Amino acid sequence: MQTITTFDNTAEGWERSLYAFLAEKERRSGSRRTVEGYSRMLQHFFAGVGKPPDRVTSPEVFAWGYGVGLSGKQPSSVAIGARLACLSSFYRFLIRMDIVSSNPCDALERPRVQVAPPKGLTADDIRKLLAVIPETPVGLRDRAIILTLTLTGRRRAEVLNMVAGDLTQEDGVVWYRYRGKGNKQGKRELPQPAYVALKAALAAFGGTSRTCPPTRRCGHPARATGASPRGRSTGTSAAT
Repeated sequence: MQTITTFDNTAEGWERSLYAFLAEKERRSGSRRTVEGYSRMLQHFFAGVGKPPDRVTSPEVFAWGYGVGLSGKQPSSVAIGARLACLSSFYRFLIRMDIVSSNPCDALERPRVQVAPPKGLTADDIRKLLAVIPETPVGLRDRAIILTLTLTGRRRAEVLNMVAGDLTQEDGVVWYRYRGKGNKQGKRELPQPAYVALKAALAAFGGTSRTCPPTRRCGHPARATGASPRGRSTGTSAAT
């Protein structure tokens, strides 16, 4: 993606404005996943409506936001809200850049979002999961990831982006640094079972929390093979 300084009302100009919006969104959010999601939704909308941004109407936005998606199913209130938020954010960017004068999303009422309670694994489920993980380097890596997710309650990306240099020991207590949503950074105590599992995984791949410099990512077990689990665990306690 690239940042642009001038715009014009040609097809190429609108495409450049989209790239600029996505570049700004990535810098502000620090989340590549968010940017990729926005890119897919915006390209799907404008490919379907067949108009440049300055000619889009509110009814067309409504039809897309509330319409059936690629899955063939009616969208949930969460999906509708995400669509409208994405498109509205793009139009606010265009207004700030003096490219358009109005936001067609402003006329729409967003649905009330009813978020279902999260579903997680019980402590017994975690024990059963850990019991079947093999004592191989990849298995030790997966064990470290699962325990860190479970015992810290951090998001998947926050755990998988951790590096060996993010771990520190102070007065016998192990701490970890993480980068959350919006590129915000924090520091929390790392539960001992997760630390032991991380050390074992690092050792299995030839790295340690002491030998791997903070600026290198080679020693993190989640990055040793490029594989990663899907989903997010909740903060339930588990025996090792």
